[in-house]
Amino acid sequence: MSKVKNIVLLLAGGCGQRMHSDCPKQFMEIDGVPVILHTMRAFQEHTAIDDIYVVCAPEWKDFVVACTLSGKITKFAGTFSAGETSFNSLQNGIKGLNAIFKNDENPTVIVHEAVRPLIDSNIISRNLHTFQTYGNAITATRSNEAYMESSDGISSNKSLPRETLYKAQTPQTFSLDELNNMFRAADEKNIKTSQSLFTLVREVCPERELYISLGSELNFKITHPEDIETLKAIISYQHHKK
Repeated sequence: MSKVKNIVLLLAGGCGQRMHSDCPKQFMEIDGVPVILHTMRAFQEHTAIDDIYVVCAPEWKDFVVACTLSGKITKFAGTFSAGETSFNSLQNGIKGLNAIFKNDENPTVIVHEAVRPLIDSNIISRNLHTFQTYGNAITATRSNEAYMESSDGISSNKSLPRETLYKAQTPQTFSLDELNNMFRAADEKNIKTSQSLFTLVREVCPERELYISLGSELNFKITHPEDIETLKAIISYQHHKK
């Protein structure tokens, strides 16, 4: 019986609108290295990862390929075209994997956002262990904040107990077969978008138990300009520590 492959599907299709920049955040340089290359290196160095596929806009394909060559990302296996939304990009990535893997193959698909460049081997290992134990894995962290709930952003009359709250991150891991089932169910329910893979599962399979894999506060998502400054400071600190 052949080994089940562990495939990374790296989502890099964002256009960087909230960064107020012409360069999407996943391709910005930090310490002379594009963000996406920082991310790919973590998966390249992990012994359990077999292949890395990147979902990106067609005009950035050559840039991604150049990154993999300069960064010696030997596990890079190709790109798929991004869609208009992250939902569409994920859908395109899954379709691309279906064209590569035959019916009797069912690889493990580790979905990760390219704009979480501080992922490390421990996060990846824990995620894969959770998947192998339970059949899926959602990376998440406990929250230490106090939460207010508001429908208008002006006032609040309700709080949420932080003891029960987790912040979902990526990677989020499922078998390719299960991802196909999710998107078929989404199509049947006419669901055309969702905030993330995690929220899509909740919408199409509300009874499906999802299993938490411990993440890290360092595994944050670059969304706003101040996140870039935080990332620069952390990478500089890590370099000095070495």
